[in-house]
Amino acid sequence: RSLLCEVELVEIVERVFKALGIRVALKMNNRKILYGIAEAIGHADKMMDITVAIDKLEKIGLENVKAELLERGLEQTAVDRLQPILELSGDNHQKLSQLREVLAASETGLKGIEEMETIFGHVERLGIDLQVELDLSLARGLNYYTGAIFEVKALDFAIGSICGGGRYDDLTGIFGLPNLSGVGISFGADRIYDVMTGLGLFPEEVNCTTRVLFTNLGTAEQAAVLPLLRTLRGEGISAEIYPEAGKMKKQMPTSKLKMAETSPSPQIEPSCLREAMIENISTMEYAMMNAPMSHGIT
Repeated sequence: RSLLCEVELVEIVERVFKALGIRVALKMNNRKILYGIAEAIGHADKMMDITVAIDKLEKIGLENVKAELLERGLEQTAVDRLQPILELSGDNHQKLSQLREVLAASETGLKGIEEMETIFGHVERLGIDLQVELDLSLARGLNYYTGAIFEVKALDFAIGSICGGGRYDDLTGIFGLPNLSGVGISFGADRIYDVMTGLGLFPEEVNCTTRVLFTNLGTAEQAAVLPLLRTLRGEGISAEIYPEAGKMKKQMPTSKLKMAETSPSPQIEPSCLREAMIENISTMEYAMMNAPMSHGIT
Protein backbone atom coordinates (compact mmCIF):
# COMPACT_ATOMS: atom_id res chain seq x y z
CA ARG A 1 0.00 0.00 0.00
CA SER A 2 3.02 2.25 -0.41
CA LEU A 3 2.41 5.70 -1.92
CA LEU A 4 5.63 5.26 -3.87
CA CYS A 5 3.48 3.33 -6.34
CA GLU A 6 1.46 6.48 -7.05
CA VAL A 7 4.69 8.45 -7.50
CA GLU A 8 5.94 5.91 -10.04
CA LEU A 9 2.66 6.15 -11.95
CA VAL A 10 3.16 9.91 -12.22
CA GLU A 11 6.64 9.25 -13.62
CA ILE A 12 5.22 6.72 -16.09
CA VAL A 13 2.74 9.32 -17.35
CA GLU A 14 5.58 11.84 -17.77
CA ARG A 15 7.81 9.43 -19.69
CA VAL A 16 5.12 7.96 -21.96
CA PHE A 17 3.66 11.23 -23.17
CA LYS A 18 7.05 12.89 -23.50
CA ALA A 19 8.11 10.00 -25.76
CA LEU A 20 4.92 10.45 -27.81
CA GLY A 21 5.41 14.21 -28.06
CA ILE A 22 2.06 15.04 -26.42
CA ARG A 23 1.91 17.86 -23.87
CA VAL A 24 -0.42 16.82 -21.06
CA ALA A 25 -1.69 17.83 -17.64
CA LEU A 26 -2.18 15.24 -14.91
CA LYS A 27 -5.14 15.93 -12.63
CA MET A 28 -5.28 14.20 -9.26
CA ASN A 29 -7.64 13.87 -6.34
CA ASN A 30 -8.16 11.43 -3.48
CA ARG A 31 -11.23 9.41 -2.63
CA LYS A 32 -10.66 10.00 1.07
CA ILE A 33 -10.75 13.74 0.46
CA LEU A 34 -14.04 13.37 -1.38
CA TYR A 35 -15.48 11.43 1.56
CA GLY A 36 -14.21 14.13 3.91
CA ILE A 37 -15.99 16.77 1.82
CA ALA A 38 -19.23 14.77 2.00
CA GLU A 39 -18.81 14.58 5.78
CA ALA A 40 -18.05 18.29 6.03
CA ILE A 41 -21.33 19.27 4.38
CA GLY A 42 -23.27 16.78 6.48
CA HIS A 43 -23.96 14.14 3.84
CA ALA A 44 -21.54 11.25 4.16
CA ASP A 45 -24.55 9.09 3.34
CA LYS A 46 -24.76 10.65 -0.13
CA MET A 47 -21.11 10.20 -1.04
CA MET A 48 -21.89 8.62 -4.43
CA ASP A 49 -24.53 11.22 -5.35
CA ILE A 50 -22.10 14.02 -4.57
CA THR A 51 -19.14 12.54 -6.48
CA VAL A 52 -21.22 11.67 -9.55
CA ALA A 53 -22.51 15.25 -9.71
CA ILE A 54 -19.25 17.14 -9.09
CA ASP A 55 -17.41 14.92 -11.58
CA LYS A 56 -19.44 16.73 -14.25
CA LEU A 57 -18.28 20.19 -13.15
CA GLU A 58 -16.00 20.79 -16.14
CA LYS A 59 -18.65 19.65 -18.62
CA ILE A 60 -21.85 21.25 -17.30
CA GLY A 61 -20.65 24.07 -15.02
CA LEU A 62 -21.17 24.86 -11.34
CA GLU A 63 -24.80 25.99 -11.53
CA ASN A 64 -25.90 22.78 -13.23
CA VAL A 65 -23.94 20.71 -10.70
CA LYS A 66 -25.69 22.53 -7.85
CA ALA A 67 -29.06 21.90 -9.49
CA GLU A 68 -28.28 18.20 -9.84
CA LEU A 69 -27.24 17.95 -6.19
CA LEU A 70 -30.58 19.43 -5.16
CA GLU A 71 -32.35 16.89 -7.36
CA ARG A 72 -30.37 14.12 -5.66
CA GLY A 73 -31.75 15.12 -2.27
CA LEU A 74 -29.21 17.54 -0.80
CA GLU A 75 -30.68 20.58 0.89
CA GLN A 76 -29.70 24.09 -0.17
CA THR A 77 -27.55 24.69 2.94
CA ALA A 78 -25.40 21.63 2.12
CA VAL A 79 -24.96 22.75 -1.49
CA ASP A 80 -23.99 26.23 -0.29
CA ARG A 81 -21.30 24.72 1.97
CA LEU A 82 -19.93 22.67 -0.93
CA GLN A 83 -19.53 25.52 -3.42
CA PRO A 84 -16.57 27.31 -1.75
CA ILE A 85 -14.75 23.97 -1.45
CA LEU A 86 -15.02 23.38 -5.19
CA GLU A 87 -13.84 26.93 -5.84
CA LEU A 88 -10.63 26.68 -3.76
CA SER A 89 -7.75 28.28 -5.67
CA GLY A 90 -3.98 28.42 -5.53
CA ASP A 91 -1.26 25.83 -6.10
CA ASN A 92 -1.53 22.28 -4.81
CA HIS A 93 -0.03 23.09 -1.41
CA GLN A 94 -2.31 26.08 -0.92
CA LYS A 95 -5.39 24.04 -1.79
CA LEU A 96 -4.40 21.29 0.63
CA SER A 97 -3.72 23.85 3.36
CA GLN A 98 -7.18 25.35 2.93
CA LEU A 99 -8.71 21.88 2.88
CA ARG A 100 -7.12 21.08 6.25
CA GLU A 101 -9.26 23.77 7.81
CA VAL A 102 -12.44 22.70 6.02
CA LEU A 103 -11.97 18.99 6.78
CA ALA A 104 -10.57 19.39 10.29
CA ALA A 105 -13.35 17.25 11.77
CA SER A 106 -12.98 14.42 9.21
CA GLU A 107 -10.35 11.82 10.10
CA THR A 108 -10.74 10.21 6.67
CA GLY A 109 -10.46 13.54 4.87
CA LEU A 110 -7.28 14.47 6.75
CA LYS A 111 -5.77 11.09 5.86
CA GLY A 112 -6.42 11.83 2.19
CA ILE A 113 -4.73 15.22 2.52
CA GLU A 114 -1.67 13.57 4.07
CA GLU A 115 -1.47 11.09 1.21
CA MET A 116 -1.60 13.84 -1.42
CA GLU A 117 1.02 15.91 0.41
CA THR A 118 3.32 12.89 0.37
CA ILE A 119 2.77 12.24 -3.35
CA PHE A 120 3.20 15.88 -4.37
CA GLY A 121 6.32 16.15 -2.19
CA HIS A 122 8.02 13.23 -3.94
CA VAL A 123 6.99 14.51 -7.36
CA GLU A 124 8.57 17.90 -6.64
CA ARG A 125 11.78 16.37 -5.28
CA LEU A 126 12.12 14.20 -8.38
CA GLY A 127 11.80 17.26 -10.63
CA ILE A 128 9.18 15.52 -12.77
CA ASP A 129 8.54 17.65 -15.85
CA LEU A 130 4.77 17.37 -15.84
CA GLN A 131 1.90 19.67 -14.95
CA VAL A 132 0.29 17.97 -11.92
CA GLU A 133 -2.82 19.60 -10.50
CA LEU A 134 -5.06 18.86 -7.53
CA ASP A 135 -8.61 18.91 -8.93
CA LEU A 136 -11.22 18.57 -6.18
CA SER A 137 -14.00 17.89 -8.70
CA LEU A 138 -12.23 14.82 -10.08
CA ALA A 139 -14.07 11.68 -8.98
CA ARG A 140 -14.19 9.44 -12.09
CA GLY A 141 -17.58 8.22 -10.92
CA LEU A 142 -16.32 4.83 -9.73
CA ASN A 143 -16.86 3.81 -6.12
CA TYR A 144 -14.11 1.16 -5.98
CA TYR A 145 -11.33 3.76 -5.71
CA THR A 146 -9.94 4.04 -2.17
CA GLY A 147 -7.20 6.64 -2.49
CA ALA A 148 -5.52 8.64 -5.24
CA ILE A 149 -7.36 9.24 -8.53
CA PHE A 150 -5.60 10.10 -11.80
CA GLU A 151 -6.78 11.65 -15.05
CA VAL A 152 -4.67 12.92 -17.95
CA LYS A 153 -5.75 15.59 -20.44
CA ALA A 154 -4.01 16.67 -23.65
CA LEU A 155 -3.13 20.38 -23.58
CA ASP A 156 -3.03 21.04 -27.33
CA PHE A 157 -5.97 18.99 -28.58
CA ALA A 158 -9.62 19.15 -27.52
CA ILE A 159 -10.64 15.67 -26.37
CA GLY A 160 -11.64 13.88 -23.17
CA SER A 161 -9.20 12.19 -20.82
CA ILE A 162 -6.54 10.07 -22.54
CA CYS A 163 -5.34 8.22 -19.46
CA GLY A 164 -6.79 7.53 -16.04
CA GLY A 165 -6.77 5.33 -12.98
CA GLY A 166 -6.16 5.31 -9.26
CA ARG A 167 -5.82 3.21 -6.11
CA TYR A 168 -8.32 0.45 -5.46
CA ASP A 169 -7.25 -1.46 -2.36
CA ASP A 170 -9.12 -4.70 -1.63
CA LEU A 171 -10.95 -4.68 -4.96
CA THR A 172 -9.87 -8.29 -5.41
CA GLY A 173 -11.88 -9.21 -2.33
CA ILE A 174 -14.95 -9.71 -4.52
CA PHE A 175 -13.01 -12.45 -6.34
CA GLY A 176 -11.99 -14.22 -3.12
CA LEU A 177 -8.60 -12.50 -2.67
CA PRO A 178 -9.05 -10.11 0.27
CA ASN A 179 -6.50 -7.65 1.69
CA LEU A 180 -4.68 -7.17 -1.61
CA SER A 181 -3.68 -3.63 -2.49
CA GLY A 182 -3.93 -2.32 -6.02
CA VAL A 183 -3.10 0.81 -7.95
CA GLY A 184 -2.80 1.43 -11.67
CA ILE A 185 -3.57 3.50 -14.72
CA SER A 186 -4.79 2.71 -18.22
CA PHE A 187 -3.98 4.48 -21.46
CA GLY A 188 -6.78 5.29 -23.91
CA ALA A 189 -5.24 3.99 -27.13
CA ASP A 190 -8.02 5.27 -29.41
CA ARG A 191 -7.95 8.79 -28.00
CA ILE A 192 -4.16 8.92 -27.95
CA TYR A 193 -4.22 7.88 -31.60
CA ASP A 194 -6.71 10.69 -32.34
CA VAL A 195 -4.50 13.21 -30.55
CA MET A 196 -1.36 12.12 -32.40
CA THR A 197 -3.19 12.17 -35.72
CA GLY A 198 -4.68 15.59 -35.05
CA LEU A 199 -1.32 17.05 -34.05
CA GLY A 200 0.59 15.33 -36.87
CA LEU A 201 2.87 13.45 -34.47
CA PHE A 202 3.19 10.18 -36.37
CA PRO A 203 6.49 9.87 -38.31
CA GLU A 204 6.26 9.75 -42.11
CA GLU A 205 7.56 6.20 -42.26
CA VAL A 206 4.59 4.94 -40.24
CA ASN A 207 2.72 4.66 -43.56
CA CYS A 208 5.37 2.32 -44.91
CA THR A 209 5.27 -1.24 -43.57
CA THR A 210 7.03 -3.76 -45.83
CA ARG A 211 9.99 -2.15 -47.59
CA VAL A 212 11.51 -5.29 -49.05
CA LEU A 213 9.47 -8.29 -50.25
CA PHE A 214 11.35 -11.38 -51.41
CA THR A 215 9.62 -13.52 -54.01
CA ASN A 216 9.45 -17.21 -53.14
CA LEU A 217 10.49 -19.54 -55.97
CA GLY A 218 10.98 -22.78 -54.06
CA THR A 219 12.60 -24.67 -51.17
CA ALA A 220 16.18 -23.89 -52.14
CA GLU A 221 15.38 -20.23 -52.66
CA GLN A 222 13.62 -20.04 -49.28
CA ALA A 223 16.74 -21.37 -47.55
CA ALA A 224 18.88 -18.78 -49.35
CA VAL A 225 16.53 -15.88 -48.58
CA LEU A 226 15.99 -16.43 -44.84
CA PRO A 227 19.53 -15.28 -43.83
CA LEU A 228 19.10 -12.16 -45.97
CA LEU A 229 15.71 -11.56 -44.39
CA ARG A 230 17.23 -11.77 -40.94
CA THR A 231 20.05 -9.39 -41.91
CA LEU A 232 17.66 -6.76 -43.26
CA ARG A 233 15.46 -6.93 -40.17
CA GLY A 234 18.56 -6.62 -38.01
CA GLU A 235 19.31 -3.35 -39.78
CA GLY A 236 15.85 -2.04 -39.02
CA ILE A 237 14.48 -2.60 -42.51
CA SER A 238 10.97 -4.07 -42.62
CA ALA A 239 11.19 -7.13 -44.85
CA GLU A 240 9.30 -10.35 -45.51
CA ILE A 241 9.16 -13.28 -47.89
CA TYR A 242 6.11 -14.37 -49.85
CA PRO A 243 4.78 -17.26 -47.71
CA GLU A 244 4.19 -19.80 -50.49
CA ALA A 245 6.38 -20.84 -53.40
CA GLY A 246 4.99 -20.04 -56.83
CA LYS A 247 5.47 -18.22 -60.08
CA MET A 248 6.81 -14.68 -59.81
CA LYS A 249 3.87 -13.33 -61.82
CA LYS A 250 1.47 -14.57 -59.13
CA GLN A 251 3.48 -12.88 -56.38
CA MET A 252 3.82 -9.47 -58.04
CA PRO A 253 0.23 -8.26 -57.34
CA THR A 254 0.83 -8.90 -53.62
CA SER A 255 3.73 -6.48 -53.53
CA LYS A 256 1.70 -3.76 -55.23
CA LEU A 257 -1.27 -4.37 -52.91
CA LYS A 258 0.92 -4.13 -49.83
CA MET A 259 2.24 -0.77 -50.96
CA ALA A 260 -1.25 0.48 -51.76
CA GLU A 261 -2.51 -0.55 -48.29
CA THR A 262 0.22 1.42 -46.54
CA SER A 263 -0.29 4.62 -48.49
CA PRO A 264 -3.25 7.06 -48.24
CA SER A 265 -3.18 7.48 -52.04
CA PRO A 266 -1.95 5.53 -55.08
CA GLN A 267 1.40 7.23 -54.52
CA ILE A 268 3.74 5.94 -51.82
CA GLU A 269 5.71 7.86 -49.21
CA PRO A 270 9.15 9.13 -50.33
CA SER A 271 10.77 7.01 -47.63
CA CYS A 272 9.41 3.90 -49.34
CA LEU A 273 10.83 4.65 -52.79
CA ARG A 274 13.95 2.54 -52.32
CA GLU A 275 13.01 -0.94 -53.45
CA ALA A 276 14.74 -4.26 -53.94
CA MET A 277 14.02 -6.16 -57.13
CA ILE A 278 15.06 -9.75 -56.61
CA GLU A 279 15.67 -11.18 -60.07
CA ASN A 280 17.51 -14.40 -59.32
CA ILE A 281 17.24 -15.66 -55.74
CA SER A 282 19.25 -18.82 -56.37
CA THR A 283 22.40 -16.87 -57.32
CA MET A 284 21.58 -13.83 -55.09
CA GLU A 285 21.82 -11.51 -58.07
CA TYR A 286 19.72 -8.45 -57.31
CA ALA A 287 19.84 -4.75 -58.04
CA MET A 288 18.68 -1.86 -55.89
CA MET A 289 16.66 0.58 -57.92
CA ASN A 290 14.37 3.61 -57.56
CA ALA A 291 11.02 2.47 -58.85
CA PRO A 292 8.23 4.71 -60.17
CA MET A 293 5.94 5.91 -57.38
CA SER A 294 3.03 3.77 -58.58
CA HIS A 295 5.02 0.53 -58.21
CA GLY A 296 5.12 -1.70 -55.16
CA ILE A 297 8.02 -3.53 -53.56
CA THR A 298 8.94 -6.51 -55.67
